[in-house]
Amino acid sequence: MSAEGHALTSGEYIVHHLTHLSTDGRKPAGLVDFSIVNYDSIIFSTLLGVLGCFLLWRAASKATSGVPGRFQAAVEILFEMVESQAKGIVHNANSRKLVAPLALTVFVWIFLLNAMDLLPVDLLPLIWEKIYGAAGGNPHHAFLRVVPTADLSITMGLSVGVLITCLVYNLKIKGVGGWVHELFAAPFGNHWALYPFNFAMQMVEFVAKTVSHGMRLFGNMYAGELIFLLIALLGGAFTLSLGGFALAALHILAGTVWAIFHILIITLQAFVFMMLTLVYVGQAHETH
Repeated sequence: MSAEGHALTSGEYIVHHLTHLSTDGRKPAGLVDFSIVNYDSIIFSTLLGVLGCFLLWRAASKATSGVPGRFQAAVEILFEMVESQAKGIVHNANSRKLVAPLALTVFVWIFLLNAMDLLPVDLLPLIWEKIYGAAGGNPHHAFLRVVPTADLSITMGLSVGVLITCLVYNLKIKGVGGWVHELFAAPFGNHWALYPFNFAMQMVEFVAKTVSHGMRLFGNMYAGELIFLLIALLGGAFTLSLGGFALAALHILAGTVWAIFHILIITLQAFVFMMLTLVYVGQAHETH
């Protein structure tokens, strides 16, 4: 990549990779900016969501009662794991008919979103740069971020979706009157003098759970993306010298080690997000 005829510095390289293909592609989007739409996050989230649904549909449509293939066996193991966790947390069998498939979808979708971090950091941005340049655009402004979960708007959108699900189940299980009573009577007790404090604590709990749910996933994936960018800079410093070859070897070693370790991170973060989804929905079934 080049910037107005000169090679990018390390700082410019990182800033370029952290800038979204968005309605305002001149600078990296702020953490909270409702006027900016990040097209890259939406496109990759949608494509990977469709891919995840297709894989699950494919496994279900090709399922046999005989000896399963490796793909079917893997999906069955994943399904049984999610079903087991759902039974242990959400004790309402009728609710689990929706909650268990929801949790499975959440896990598969977020795993695929996270797995985009394993692609070489310059692969898709370079392809987009060539396409954008061929279409008459300035390649320097061909911004593209391919890890949707490293975008706070995506992770917070997911956590808000979980919040809405919890609110729906609060109303469904407890009824309007029962839930309103709980908002004002818990956790300190059913006394008129405690109603304002109870309600305030309930609101703080909802907000804190939603924000921490999205921020946890965002923080881990954003940090992982930054580390991959820093490792990529080692390869970019290659020269035909002893030091250059040493940096190239370090680039390959560090990239391999971090990618292997990152497989655990992307899986764990998808699992944690799924488990917290089940826990929050399970709490919506409890009464105080």
